[in-house]
Amino acid sequence: VQLQASGGGLVQAGGSLRLSCVASGSIFSINDMGWYRQAPGKQRALVAVITSDNKINYADDVKGRFTIARDNAKNTVDLQMNSLKSEDTAVYYCNVNIQPSPLWRSSEYWGRGTQVTVSS
Repeated sequence: VQLQASGGGLVQAGGSLRLSCVASGSIFSINDMGWYRQAPGKQRALVAVITSDNKINYADDVKGRFTIARDNAKNTVDLQMNSLKSEDTAVYYCNVNIQPSPLWRSSEYWGRGTQVTVSS
């Protein structure tokens, strides 16, 4: 199983970016899909998560600005980030809970991080 994230970059405060993460490989089912971020000197923290039945949770500091969505047919999870602030600057990681086959239990997989830099 591999996770490939894309969409990071440099943007001015108030701008928007869209992150995308696609899961590939041996996949029987996908449970929770989410995004985390880690700013310099800080611990990795949850940004948003979406369950297999589309229940969504956001971190308080991104509510109303970020939107998470999944496409089960394409095994993707996207994060639309609007009204970006300098404090959103971080490395963003996708995290997906996947059951590779009916005989295997589910595990969490992490994508390589993608840098998001918001200039003020």
